[in-house]
Amino acid sequence: MTESLNKTVNVREGEELDSHLIDNIIKEHIGGLEGTPTIRQFASGHSNLTYSIQYPNKSLVLRRPPHGTRPKSGHSMIREYSVMNALKPVFPAVPETYFHVPDEGSPLGAEFYVMEQVDGRKLDRTIPASWGFGEEEGRKLCLSFFNKLIELHQVDYEAAGLGDFGKPEGYVERQVTGWNRRYERVITDDVEDFADVRKWLEDHMPPGEVGHAVLHGDYRLDNVILCEDNPFEIKAILDWEISALGDPLMDLGNTLAYWSQPGDPDEMIAMCMQPCMAPGMLTREEICELYAEKTGYDLAKFDYYLVYGVFRLAVILQQIYYRYYHGQTKNKAFAGFGGRTNQIGNYARLLIEKSGI
Repeated sequence: MTESLNKTVNVREGEELDSHLIDNIIKEHIGGLEGTPTIRQFASGHSNLTYSIQYPNKSLVLRRPPHGTRPKSGHSMIREYSVMNALKPVFPAVPETYFHVPDEGSPLGAEFYVMEQVDGRKLDRTIPASWGFGEEEGRKLCLSFFNKLIELHQVDYEAAGLGDFGKPEGYVERQVTGWNRRYERVITDDVEDFADVRKWLEDHMPPGEVGHAVLHGDYRLDNVILCEDNPFEIKAILDWEISALGDPLMDLGNTLAYWSQPGDPDEMIAMCMQPCMAPGMLTREEICELYAEKTGYDLAKFDYYLVYGVFRLAVILQQIYYRYYHGQTKNKAFAGFGGRTNQIGNYARLLIEKSGI
């Protein structure tokens, strides 16, 4: 089975790269490259711009922030470059990184970095029928996926050299208040302010944190590369731009905010970009049981973390929509994101009603 699921497209209008400039920059840092590169853009992803840089003898990836207004702490290339560098020796499921160019003096007008292009399988909404997966295989893939997140959360980040990667204490409060402020800055005329959801999150923060760990921040099935010969093995985890040190239940909440299951609102299922409803996939409740069993953490109040993750997703989409609304990006795929923001915010309200907190 040799299906290419990590699809590339022609570079979108307004997001072009100068191939001669890129060639010169890369060859200054990486030796042994032959010829000139072919540059295409990865079809997936709505945030940072990710390019496939193909030389005849080597495949690379270039990552840079989007054009237009960006949140001050978002889209940090040095953050994901640094965390991957530090994790690689102790947590191999990250791509190899080659070099980073900061904002100041960048020939692209923004910071960027270059890493290896990891070969393998990348999933989207469904598992290809040609894989022949039934319930047993779906469950095995799901367990592999969540066990890898647990493995990340159990990394000794001090020993990995990430002790100064951030301040883990007080992470929950900083995240909740921070995402609330970000939402306030990007409200447009066609979305609700969701003041009630934001207040609930601030009023019901847990009194303490279960522990501290490396958090990916955007862990999804469509953000991993699976091994070509063994699709149950996660070869690389991508998109580390909002990784941090903090309460691991916040990371699990973020991940399960993307996770749909039977009984969810139709609009949330329709937005799902990963095969979480394939035969054999675990429910959110089963995933929480697995996580609690493997980590020993108390997930009795997990509803709070799920609401946080859901509303954070609404903020992320609204930040992207804000750039489209104000003409800072021409990507028409973002035109409906304001409507999605409203749908996700209303889903957070529904989860609050059901939580009993």
